[in-house]
Amino acid sequence: MLYIKNERVSLKDNPEYNENWVHDRIGDEPSILGLGELTCLGRERRQRSAGRLDLLLSDGEQSRYEVELQLGAVDASHIIRTIEYWDIERKRFPQYDHTAVLVAEDVTSRFLNVIGLFNGAIPLILIQMQALKVGEYLTLVCTKVLDKLTLGTIDEDEEASPTDRAYWEKKGTEETIALMDEVLEIARNFDPTLEFHYTKGRIILMCDGRPSEFMTFRPQKRDLRLGMKIEKSDKIDEMIDSSTLESLDYRDTHYRIKFNKDTMRKERKIIEELVKLTFDERNR
Repeated sequence: MLYIKNERVSLKDNPEYNENWVHDRIGDEPSILGLGELTCLGRERRQRSAGRLDLLLSDGEQSRYEVELQLGAVDASHIIRTIEYWDIERKRFPQYDHTAVLVAEDVTSRFLNVIGLFNGAIPLILIQMQALKVGEYLTLVCTKVLDKLTLGTIDEDEEASPTDRAYWEKKGTEETIALMDEVLEIARNFDPTLEFHYTKGRIILMCDGRPSEFMTFRPQKRDLRLGMKIEKSDKIDEMIDSSTLESLDYRDTHYRIKFNKDTMRKERKIIEELVKLTFDERNR
């Protein structure tokens, strides 16, 4: 193969290779950004009272990426705009995991440090995009200079420390521990081999001798907190909302609810149905 020296081309103020041209290239082939196999859901997506989002990308499942393009060097206005569009989209569609993405030709150390301050609080990716002329061809090369930082939770930190049932008997009560055992018996209708696996962060299940996080338990003084890995749906939301179960949130692909002995007695059929759905999801 022959070696050909490349030449960097500035896209800013270029009449031919302008921002619309870059939109088309990334929109047609989002993998250019190096974020995986993504699909473009929209270009110039109008944001209420906040301009237009350059590109909205999706992995086809749970993740969406709000992409702001900037020709030339990163500046403060584009950083703010990127975060603003991300915030609007995540509030409109909370069922997805959203990531803000800023793509710019030049990334100065000053603004790299500023963006780094947001990392962890905001899932933010910064990509430097260079247009390179190679012979008679022009190509785009994207380099991720700042990746989003996924912070570990207290639970995850504690999970590294195994413990025993006695530890949780002190954190909970006889009543909430009994509730946990009752849910386990329901789950054993679908898998008789299930056992508890105790850690300081939460209790999970052992399946065929291996720990699995498709169900999680946290007995408290007043109630049992139960997490179940089920794909989010309106039907399940309505089922929980119409009951006396207390919905906590939907996090890390898990529905999280809490209930006490009285609630268990009233809503046992719904809890059994949720456990069944959890196993249906697990066995897909």
